[in-house]
Amino acid sequence: MTEQDILISLAALGIASLASQWLAWRLRLPAILFLLLSGILAGPVLGWLNPTQLFGPLLFPLVSLAVALILFEGSLTLRVSELPGIGTVVRRLIGIGALTTWGVITLSAHWLLGFDWDLALLLGSLTLVTGPTVIVPMLRVVRPNAAVANILRWEGIIIDPIGALLAVVVYSFIITRGTEAAWTQSVQTFGGVLLCGTVLGIAGGWTLGQLVKRHWLPEYLQNLATLASVLGVFVTANTLVHESGLLAVTLMGIWLANMRDVDVRDILHFKENLSILLISGLFILLAAMLDLTALLELGPAVLILLLIVQFVARPLTIALCTWGSQLNWRERLLLAWIAPRGIVAAAVSAIFAVRLDETGHQDALLLVPLTFAVIIGTVVLQSATARPLARLLNVAEPPPSGFLIVGANPVARALGRALSEQGIRVMLTDSSWDNIHAARMENLPTYYGNPASQHAENHLDLVGLGHLLALSPVGEMNTLAAMRFRHDFGGDRLFNLASTQESRRSDKHRPSDEHRGRPLGTPTLTYSQLAGRLARGGSIKSNKLTETFGWPEYQALHGSGAILYFAIDNHGHTHVFHPDARIKPDAGWTLIALTEGADSHATVSKPEPRHSPLP
Repeated sequence: MTEQDILISLAALGIASLASQWLAWRLRLPAILFLLLSGILAGPVLGWLNPTQLFGPLLFPLVSLAVALILFEGSLTLRVSELPGIGTVVRRLIGIGALTTWGVITLSAHWLLGFDWDLALLLGSLTLVTGPTVIVPMLRVVRPNAAVANILRWEGIIIDPIGALLAVVVYSFIITRGTEAAWTQSVQTFGGVLLCGTVLGIAGGWTLGQLVKRHWLPEYLQNLATLASVLGVFVTANTLVHESGLLAVTLMGIWLANMRDVDVRDILHFKENLSILLISGLFILLAAMLDLTALLELGPAVLILLLIVQFVARPLTIALCTWGSQLNWRERLLLAWIAPRGIVAAAVSAIFAVRLDETGHQDALLLVPLTFAVIIGTVVLQSATARPLARLLNVAEPPPSGFLIVGANPVARALGRALSEQGIRVMLTDSSWDNIHAARMENLPTYYGNPASQHAENHLDLVGLGHLLALSPVGEMNTLAAMRFRHDFGGDRLFNLASTQESRRSDKHRPSDEHRGRPLGTPTLTYSQLAGRLARGGSIKSNKLTETFGWPEYQALHGSGAILYFAIDNHGHTHVFHPDARIKPDAGWTLIALTEGADSHATVSKPEPRHSPLP
């Protein structure tokens, strides 16, 4: 390939990644579904993308490093504090569950596909892994409850290095089979990978944690140091003991995430963005390598194998691993349905297939199309059905359309009550017990404490919340809350009321708009101005527009006398008014605004709540 061809291919890869991610966001489906389809279309169907020609001998090293970074990012989200209540199930899944899945797939490959026991065992070890590359994006869309989500996340991240370890042991046994040292070599391989991965992973996590904790690195170098450390630990582990790197980086992330007084949020945010880039590119590249002809030659046996993986192996595994647990049958059913295979299976199968083929093992090259068949089948089937199934079983969290309100003062209570009456989920936070007590007397959900505290990090329930209303009279608290929740909600979903002190300050003494969020309301009022209008008899009213009393009539009636805050459309979506908003309400919409006195022309709407209120 010429230099120009390489540049075009890389640019096209980036565009395809973005298009797939955007389409998944618009359709609310896991992005992996569209990434796989893009890779298959660009590779084996149209022949536009040939990863082997594009990267040459760098392809598999790049894949290995990318998988290591993805596993590390996933392990950074694993908190030991999440394990009470689900720890037994997780331990069973990565022990009994892995062995059960391995056994079922091995027997199926031997009897159904005619594989010899060597390749059947290897295929079973390759396809028992799920992994964060598929689980985490799927969880973002499916949004199951905390118990199910935590189990799937822990299983997916821990099972990846275990599956790779089993594959290495089986591979070691295959290439030494027929010699007296076959079993000894396999046991030594197992012990070596386990020992090397554990020691280097814990040592790497502890060392990086000390660097961050003791501020021996400036903040702008922390992400670079983390990236270099992960790659260094991965390569060192693989150099000392082959294929021990995945275990090392997984344990490194878990150790770092659970160290005391080590804040990994900035590192995690950087790694999340990096993982999206890596996952997008990897799935397109690996899907482009698929040999459709070899896959089709396998015939209907592949479909039967996929059905066994989905309807026999996984349900049997969940039945064994959740026996006696506190999970209800709905949660168990969803766990039995979600187990998509991921990038580690694809990458490791490609590496081992080539090596075994070079040593003369018949049917070794079939490992790659079979593994991809399982990946594509599980991802496509579960991506299309997991979200509806979770909602049907009532195991899905509500959509994040609610409001976290900073402050439980009279202004915050008035706006919170108006939203709650429309069925919008709200949560009021305040460090004043008097304000919290008053909010609870009005049956408004509350959190007593500072929303930016460490306690709130662990205990503040954000289920169903997707917007921030910073309504504290203390401007610094509003700014701090906006900075804290910017990553959780996004910058376009942060809104605040300016304090009187802030409005009088010059630019060099006032926090930047980037940190404060958008001004709330049209036109905007400071906290003192809004509180004063409420004290003088103003009220937050919910008015529903009709065919005869529409948006023009509403504007003509109120003029500048109404301060608009929210509009709820016919689909139940909440729009927030701010100076840059372009909102055109229509008949059937409900407007929430500050009005002066009673309004006899508008219809006050208090429908049944759309979501169950928080306890």
